[in-house]
Amino acid sequence: MKKCFLRLQVALPLCLLALFAFAPLARSGGLDAFRNDKGEINVSGGTAHIPVMKEAAKRIMTANREVRVTIAGGGSGVGIKQVGEGLVDIGNSGRAPTEQEIRQYSLHVFQWAIDGVGVVVNKGNPVKSLKKEELKKIFSGEINNWKTLGGQDRPINIYNRDEASGTREVFWEKGLEKGNISLKANVVVSNGAMKSAVANDLYAIGYVSVGHIDESIAPVALEGVLPTIGNVKSGAHKISRGLYSNTKGKPQGLTGKFIDYLFTGEGQKIVTDHGFIAVK
Repeated sequence: MKKCFLRLQVALPLCLLALFAFAPLARSGGLDAFRNDKGEINVSGGTAHIPVMKEAAKRIMTANREVRVTIAGGGSGVGIKQVGEGLVDIGNSGRAPTEQEIRQYSLHVFQWAIDGVGVVVNKGNPVKSLKKEELKKIFSGEINNWKTLGGQDRPINIYNRDEASGTREVFWEKGLEKGNISLKANVVVSNGAMKSAVANDLYAIGYVSVGHIDESIAPVALEGVLPTIGNVKSGAHKISRGLYSNTKGKPQGLTGKFIDYLFTGEGQKIVTDHGFIAVK
């Protein structure tokens, strides 16, 4: 029996739920499933997914050297477009594909993790807590000096993601409540690039997947709630999203086995080991 793992993230019309987030059918889904296979799996899209994808690929290719997995980023929009056009086998996205995208590309959508998106600053910045309205005013450009917030008398350097980013979309919708983003914001192309930019700019503010927050940057509490895995899981931190892998039509062969592997106990442990919340 199919088991649906779409629980916390999206509300879709019932007619589309049949395509959404189903676990394996009859295959075992573990590494043994790849034992006698040969071939290639091409993956692109959301950058938050990459650490999990790389670890899963490493284990699969170690178990069977006749299987090759290639992984590229590009953002959620790129992943959806490329899988829809048949350029890759799996297109990752940090947002649920739209109804139009699902219909246009005949997508099957698999949510294998839940991720939070957290506001971050340079670890040398004394401002480690903000109100929601302050955050919205910072990103709109209305508040443009850290002194206003109890920091140094220095301009605030805003860092934003490109429009193809699923991280950007969930932050804009749930963090900024679809408010304006200053045209002066610096644009970076991945979670890794955002983390590096904030770590190297004392007066920066940006946002990353909670799974990417480490000692190189400082998380910012929003309305008193820090962006931690525990707070995402409990629902206290409300800027969250699903991580999805999308295929054109029902996944077959190696592609299907890769998707299955993400839902196994080992696959879900990879998810939690990289700072995300497992769906099983």
